[in-house]
Amino acid sequence: MHRLIVLNLGQGELQHGFPTVTVQFWDAESTLMQFTGSLPAMPTLDILYQRWQILYESFYTHFTWRRQPQRHFPSVDPSFDIDEDDEVINISYVEFQEVCRELQTLFNTWLSANSFLTIERKLRTHLVPKDEICLVIVAPPNILNLPWCLWDFLSDYPHAEIALSPPNYARSLKTDTNRGEKNTKKQVRILSILGDSTGININQDQQVLEKLPDSAITFLIEPPSQQLNEQLWQSEWDMLFFAGHSSSQGKGCIQINSTETLTVEQLKYGLRKAIANGLKLAIFNSCDGLGLAHDLADLHLPQIIVMRLPVPDKIAQEFLKYFLAAFQKGKSLYIALREAREKLQGLETQFPCASWLPVICQNPAERPSTWLEWCGKTNSTQLLPDRRSLQKIILSSLIITLVIAGIRFLGLLSPLDLWAFDILMRLRTSENPDDRLLVVTVTSEDIQAQGLEPRFGSLSDTTLNRLLRYLEQHQPTAIGLDIYRDYPSQRPELVKQLQSQRLIGICKRPDAKDDPTGTLPSPEIPSSQLGFSDFVQDYDGSVRRHLLFMGPDTTSRCTAAYAFSTMLAFRYLYAKDIKPKFTPDDYLQLGQTIFPSIGARTGGYQSVDAAGSQVLLNYRAMRDPKAIAPRVTVKDIFNNKVNPQAIQNRIILIGIVDPSAGDYWSTPYGAGSSDKIPGVFIHAHMISQILSKVMDNRPLLWVWSSWQEIMWISCWSLMGGFIAWRFGKLLIIGAVISGTITILVGICWLLLNNGGWVPLVAPLLGLIFTNGTVVFLLLNEKD
Repeated sequence: MHRLIVLNLGQGELQHGFPTVTVQFWDAESTLMQFTGSLPAMPTLDILYQRWQILYESFYTHFTWRRQPQRHFPSVDPSFDIDEDDEVINISYVEFQEVCRELQTLFNTWLSANSFLTIERKLRTHLVPKDEICLVIVAPPNILNLPWCLWDFLSDYPHAEIALSPPNYARSLKTDTNRGEKNTKKQVRILSILGDSTGININQDQQVLEKLPDSAITFLIEPPSQQLNEQLWQSEWDMLFFAGHSSSQGKGCIQINSTETLTVEQLKYGLRKAIANGLKLAIFNSCDGLGLAHDLADLHLPQIIVMRLPVPDKIAQEFLKYFLAAFQKGKSLYIALREAREKLQGLETQFPCASWLPVICQNPAERPSTWLEWCGKTNSTQLLPDRRSLQKIILSSLIITLVIAGIRFLGLLSPLDLWAFDILMRLRTSENPDDRLLVVTVTSEDIQAQGLEPRFGSLSDTTLNRLLRYLEQHQPTAIGLDIYRDYPSQRPELVKQLQSQRLIGICKRPDAKDDPTGTLPSPEIPSSQLGFSDFVQDYDGSVRRHLLFMGPDTTSRCTAAYAFSTMLAFRYLYAKDIKPKFTPDDYLQLGQTIFPSIGARTGGYQSVDAAGSQVLLNYRAMRDPKAIAPRVTVKDIFNNKVNPQAIQNRIILIGIVDPSAGDYWSTPYGAGSSDKIPGVFIHAHMISQILSKVMDNRPLLWVWSSWQEIMWISCWSLMGGFIAWRFGKLLIIGAVISGTITILVGICWLLLNNGGWVPLVAPLLGLIFTNGTVVFLLLNEKD
C-alpha cells in the first residue's frame, strides 16, 4: 500500500534544536492524521558532518569527479588538521570509515531523542513492513544535507525511501492539454543533455539511455544554450536528464559545454514551460546537485534526482544503470532509487559512502508517477485500495451481505430465486431422451375411439385389457399405470392383467388443502404393487421437487409408502440386481448411490415443507420436457405401429394426456396453459432421474450450506465494491458491472449443468448495491 509521510522540521537549527516537528501521514492523497514532536539541539552533529564532508572530498581527491573544477569548503572548526591548500593530512580509508560510523551513530542518536520517538512510535503503529513509503523531509537546506538515508527507521521498512523538500512547495501549473489528461502515449519522451565531458566518460550514460524500451530520446551533446532553451520550449517532455559537470557552490549550475555554464535562473522560463507541458522528473547525474534541486523546487517540478555531493564517474554510471533498470520495469520512483542506491554498496570498498549519494527531491504537492504510466500502459500501479477505501468497501459489502442474507432467510427472495432457477434450467445443454422408458399416451382421440363401450374412466375395461395384454406379450421390465381406477373391474381377464408382477398402479394420498380424502387404488392391484402419485408443488404450483417416499398413513385410503416413480425404478433396478436399502440417516440407497433428503432451507427454498423424503427434481435437459422418452399413443399400439423392441426390457408408462382429465402441471419449463405438461411425463422425469443417477452417475441437484451461500454472496458484494474503486468513470463502471453480471450468470449456469444450484439473485443484488454504495461514498469523499 502506498504511503506518503511528510516530516516537517519547521524553523530551527542544530545549535538550538527544532521545537516544532510536524508529521502529516497521507494516504491516497488525503491527510489521515497529523501529530507533532520536537528535536533537541545537537551542535556536535553539525561539526561532525562538516568534518566528514572535508574528509570525503579529500579521500576522493585522486578520483575522477563530475564536478566543476572550483572547490570550496565550508568553514569548520579550526581544530581540524587542514593545511593551507585545504588538504587534509594523512587521511586513510580506515580513518574515513571510522568517521562515517561516528556520523551514523550520532545522527541516529539525535533522532532517538524522547521528544521525537513519540513521532516514530505513532508512525510504526500505522505502518507494516510491506508498505511502500515515501518519507519526505521538509527542512532548511543545511539539514537536508545530512545523510537521512542512514536513519535506522528505514531498515525496518524495505520499501521506504527518503525524499527531500524545501519548506515551501505548491502544485505546478499545467497547460490545458495536460491538466487531468490520461496518458495515452506509447513512448516516454526524454530530453538528454550530455554536457562538458572533460575528464569524465558520459558515453556510458548515453548507452544506458539508448537501451530504454518504449522511449523517444533527444540527445543534446554539448549544446549551446540557445538550442537547449528551444528544446525546452518546443516539445512535451516526460523526463529531463543531464550528465556532465555541475556544482552547488553558490548558485547551482551545470556546464553544458566547454565554454558555457548555466544556472537554473538562466533556464527558468524554458523549464517552467516544460513543467507546464508535463515534465515529471529531472535527473542530474552529476556532482553536488542539492543546490540545483533547491533552485528547481521554486519552479514546482514534481521530482528531481541528484547526487548530494561530488560523485565519482564510476558511481554515476552504475547508479544510472541500476535505477533505470528498475524504474522502466514498473517499480515506483522510490523503490527504484532505493534499490539502485543499495546496490552501490557493492562498490563501497573502493568508493566509501557511494550509497549515501543519490537522493530524491520531492514536491509533496505532486503525485509521483511511474514509467508505465508515462508509456500509457497503465493508469495506476496500485493493485489494492488504500486503507480508507478498503474499509469502505469491506464495511459496505458486509452490511449489504447481511441485509440480503436476512431478507433471503425470511423467504422474501424465494420467488426470485425460483424464477432464476427456472430460467437456468431451460438454458441447460440438451440431453438425449431416456430410451429405458416408453410413454404410452391416452389422447382424446383414443378415448373417443372407444365408442359406446361401457367405462367409468378414461379407458374401458376392454380397451385397457387389450392394451395390457399386448404390452405383456413383449416382456417389458415394468408397466406403470398412471390412471386412477378406484372401482372394480368388470372383466375377469383384466383382473389377471392388473395382478401381473410387472404392473405398478397408483393411488393418491389425502391433501388437507386440495384433496382431503385422496383416491383409492384399483382393488385388483396388490398393495405391494402400488405407489402414490402425489407431486409436491411450490407456491406457484410448479413441480420442482421429487417425493421419493413417505411414512405409511394407516388412516389414509392410500397406504402406499413409495412414490409411483420410485416403485417403477425399484422394479427396473431389481432386474439389474440392485436392491434398495437405507442409511443410518434414513436416506434411500440404491447400490452405491445415496439420495439425501432436502431440509426446510435448501437453495432458494426457505422454510419449505420437506416432509417425507424429497430431493430436488433434476429434469432431463431438453427443449420440450415431453420429449423425455419415446412416446406412442394407444392408437399406434392397436394399429401395430410400434416396434416390439421399443417395449422389451423397458419401463412402460401409461397416462392420460387429454386436457379435460385435469392432469396437467406447471414445471420450470413453464406455468402457462400451453406450457403445462401431463403428469405422466413428470413421472417419466422422476424415474429417469433415479435410473440416471444410479446407472449413469448423472448428478442430482445439490446446494451449498447456508454459510457457503453467505460467503458466495459476500464475494460478489466485495467484487462490486472493488469495481467501484478501481474504475473511475460511471460509464466504465456500468460496462464492467454488466460484464461481471454476465460472468456470474455464466458460472451459475455452468454449475447447474453439473447439478449445482447456487444463489444467483442474492449475489447479483449484493454486487449492484455494494457497487452503488461505494460509488456514492467515493464521490462524496472527492467532493
